[in-house]
Amino acid sequence: MFLLIVVLLSYILGKACYRLFFHPLHAFPGPKLAAITSLYEFYYAIVKDGQFIWEVGRLHDKYGPIVRITPHELHIRDLSFYNEIYANGSRVRDKSSSFVRFFGVPDSLVATVDHNHHRQRRKILNKYFSRRAVLEVQPLIQAKVDALMQHFSRAYREQSVINLSIAFSALIGDIISNYAYSQDYGFLEDIEHLNEIKTATQALGSCEKVFPQAARVIKVQERLGEQANVAMSAKRTMPLPNTVFTSLIDQRLPSEERTLDRLQDEGYILLGAGIESVTWTLSVTMFYLLGNKKFLYRLHEELGLVMPQPNHVPSLSKLKALPLLRATIREGLRLSIGILSRLPRVAPFEALNYNGYIIPPGTPVSQSAYSVHMDPQHFPDPHTFNPERWLGTAEEIRALESMLVPFSRGSRQCLGMNLAYAKLFLSAATLVRRYDLELVDTTLDNVEPYRDHFLVVPKNGHRGIKAIITQEYT
Repeated sequence: MFLLIVVLLSYILGKACYRLFFHPLHAFPGPKLAAITSLYEFYYAIVKDGQFIWEVGRLHDKYGPIVRITPHELHIRDLSFYNEIYANGSRVRDKSSSFVRFFGVPDSLVATVDHNHHRQRRKILNKYFSRRAVLEVQPLIQAKVDALMQHFSRAYREQSVINLSIAFSALIGDIISNYAYSQDYGFLEDIEHLNEIKTATQALGSCEKVFPQAARVIKVQERLGEQANVAMSAKRTMPLPNTVFTSLIDQRLPSEERTLDRLQDEGYILLGAGIESVTWTLSVTMFYLLGNKKFLYRLHEELGLVMPQPNHVPSLSKLKALPLLRATIREGLRLSIGILSRLPRVAPFEALNYNGYIIPPGTPVSQSAYSVHMDPQHFPDPHTFNPERWLGTAEEIRALESMLVPFSRGSRQCLGMNLAYAKLFLSAATLVRRYDLELVDTTLDNVEPYRDHFLVVPKNGHRGIKAIITQEYT
């Protein structure tokens, strides 16, 4: 027994010495404890529940723009290096295998580690999320937005409080289920099922870091599993609508790409993550808009010019051309962050050079969207909702847009970005033009990032943004 203890202690000590003095990252700045053990991250991410992102910020304040945050990973806080980490084109960028296992959806596009494998999978789906494809489905999106507005009109007549976050979730869920599966899941009529998916998605962030397989237990798979089984069975006997879902079981794909697990995992990401990200952005945007009446009034006037009849919404292209609306969406995206967690990338064959630090090939490197969006050098008074910052000259706006990264960048940039923009523009324009609202029992604690559960968790948890309608325009 004594010998076993000696061997174990020797192993631990030897490993610590290796990581401190001989590891390829030994010369990079950072706390010694983080270099020795991943328990440093574990403490802040799990024990303190989603606080590691703030600890990383403190480490940068102490050690500088590049920090060794775990034994094997570096984090950089320097916008000028962002496009090196999240590179485009032929520059190979893998995902970190130790990071994506926390997603609990190993067969999905977002958890695909290898660069070339990801490119093959993404190529199948690209056509469904192109700008042209999204423009063609504006009628579908607007029909669902109009259906939500019927709920809002009823709430106005009854003078009942609306949880905007739940309402937006129902809207986005119905849009995605129709668009991706050509089936209406009826979230606008079935809030209970929606809440199941939301609860599962929000729970993933922290518990998976301890128990990666917990994701398969807690995620809501039943409906997606049924959908996958039906699609796979029907494909053998009859033609199916050309949708995102059916493209994944195309007989021309290798058999290993047409498994039930693949369909379920991709379906869960499309639905669960798709709902959460856009819902959060809409919620944050409306919270700040309703707290800035002067700008809200100007936006209402601008929308009135292209929507003289509140129930008639112009084309998406016309909405995107409106300066105040465009500024509102951009500022909402900046403050809602997108993915709060760092997203490590690996250059497997390329040594990266950051200010004289040579980053060895195969090293996970990340930079968080939060540190970019909240950089006071580029966004003065970064915690303030200020759409005016997006109303400068064309050159100034382009410069700011280069620093807006809610969808990440490079070859792994969010596939659903164009669809997300369409949902944001159409939803915000319709809501602001048709109704005046006042916030109810909602403060900054409902929207400011507090915990990193991959997505943002505010201090008050996911209670949602609540409001009451004070005026309807018809």
